[in-house]
Amino acid sequence: MNKNTFTYYNFLFTILCFIQSLKAQTTSPVQDIFPKGTITYSNVSYAHDTLTRHLMDVYLPPDTKGNLPLIVFIHGGAWMLNSKYSDINYMKNTVKSFIDSGYALASIDYRYSTQATFPAQIQDCNEAVEYLYQHSTEYKIDKNRIAVIGFSAGGHLASLMGLSNNNDVKAFYPPQGAPHFKIRCVLDFYGPSNLEMMASNPDTTINNNQNPIALLLGASAVDRPDLARRASPVTYIDKNDPPFIIVQGEKDESVPNTQSKILSSWLTLAGIPNELIIVPNAPHFGSMFDADYIRLRLFNFLAMHLRQ
Repeated sequence: MNKNTFTYYNFLFTILCFIQSLKAQTTSPVQDIFPKGTITYSNVSYAHDTLTRHLMDVYLPPDTKGNLPLIVFIHGGAWMLNSKYSDINYMKNTVKSFIDSGYALASIDYRYSTQATFPAQIQDCNEAVEYLYQHSTEYKIDKNRIAVIGFSAGGHLASLMGLSNNNDVKAFYPPQGAPHFKIRCVLDFYGPSNLEMMASNPDTTINNNQNPIALLLGASAVDRPDLARRASPVTYIDKNDPPFIIVQGEKDESVPNTQSKILSSWLTLAGIPNELIIVPNAPHFGSMFDADYIRLRLFNFLAMHLRQ
């Protein structure tokens, strides 16, 4: 290919990227939750393929000038349900407050366990955040101030991202290799932290080969504790991990609150700053987690660990 031909194709590629960027600035099904004037990039492809589960939305405050701290939102759904809009719908006030407070927000999808077994899900999460890191100028974000927030299965993935980020687990990254980003802090809402312990929970042992953890791992945790340990966030805790705030319902029927307690204890033993909030009488998910007092603690945590 001669120089002129290369220049032409490079120009064409730039134009196509610009057109795609314009198309991305559309509305999303949860647009009315956000403050008026929120800048929205919908269905951004982060993996350079055509999979619908490899899309994300990016939300920026109105009149954004740049260098915004970024919060990456990872949805729940037993690793096989829901979408990048799901948990936003019952965390409306918290999500709106992220934008009002000057944070950028990216909500990502990832492959279901029914499409691909672990570690596909953590690969996708890492690839999405690496994309945002590499395109930080385009989205006006500070690539050195990134937090992750996740709910249920998304809480598991957010915790796993934060804790394995400094462990160089090659299987957790796409073929391009280890990411360049660092996670500054983690907001974990009722995510499983120890899948081996979850194997003793009746909700995960009934119909053992078809429960969510077995579908995620490709085998039951009882039969393959090695796989369960590999996929457990607590496996990767060390003194260099980021701070955590952990929120879970007292009466969670799907993930025992001992999962959050054991995570907090291991973080404390490693010297990692963490806060644990057990919400009285709260079930596995819902608007009880969008309460004012929880939001106040979240934003104090972010001010301390992400704003600085």
